Amino acid sequence: MKELNRVHLNGLRALEAVGRLGTLQRAAEELGVSPGAVSQQIVKCEKQLGQLVFDRVGRGLVPTAFGRGFLARLSTGFRELDNAVASSRHHAEEVLTLSVAPVFASKWLVPRLARYSRLHPDIRVRLDASTNLIDPDASDVDLAIRVGDGNWPEARVEFLLPQEVFPVCAPELARQIREPRDILKLPIVRDANSTLSWNTWLKQFGLDESQLGDGYSFTDAALCLDAAVAGQGVMLAWQTLAHYALSVGQLVAPFPERAATGLGYWLVTSSSKREPRKVTNFKRWLKSEIEETAKDFTPL
Repeated sequence: MKELNRVHLNGLRALEAVGRLGTLQRAAEELGVSPGAVSQQIVKCEKQLGQLVFDRVGRGLVPTAFGRGFLARLSTGFRELDNAVASSRHHAEEVLTLSVAPVFASKWLVPRLARYSRLHPDIRVRLDASTNLIDPDASDVDLAIRVGDGNWPEARVEFLLPQEVFPVCAPELARQIREPRDILKLPIVRDANSTLSWNTWLKQFGLDESQLGDGYSFTDAALCLDAAVAGQGVMLAWQTLAHYALSVGQLVAPFPERAATGLGYWLVTSSSKREPRKVTNFKRWLKSEIEETAKDFTPL
């Protein structure tokens, strides 16, 4: 495309607009400049081309013999450019980019996305599985879901669900548990990277995590859950992590008591950008799914 380097794109736009619309005034209105500016662009571009595109007549500008063919090809080219730019906007409107923690994605969100797709078949979801808090003003992420205290002043946040912890284990292991103290005699599955303390739940029963037994340790909560399902010990879990395994009987929560961690699930979006409809619709759907999950943990 080295020939394009001979002319300025603004000049070509001016030529095409005048040729299509017929007058300097109408071209200027479309381009958002003055008629004089359009006229100057045309003169410069004709010099760069080495050909007159318009004849100057009393009633305005009339395409020359060269100009008629040239302008027709210009219009075809600019229509293709316009369609290319429009396709990028359409792509952005049909793709919803979410940033979520890997464990939340795999154990809670992903199994539910088919229901969302049935409601919104025109939207494709792209998941960015990350624990890093993204800047929604400086990335292509439309919506992030994070666990924390909600103190992110540079973003818009909406509360979803308090995080609560409780012990879970396989049904066979649960048969050995009658009271909280029985957990002290069983192997414990631990998440080596977690900041959650067993004391958050144990202290209400006068117990301490230093009394807990040994067991397997993993650096990923999803692996901890898999180990608990396999009967390898008792794990300190939370609602979105254990919901499915509990609902299908892979795990049992031996006690109804749960303990708040002081953290919660939050929706994080841009505080400066206008919220697209695709984000509004997804938030509405997500909140309804969260409400259904919360019902399963509401004491009867």
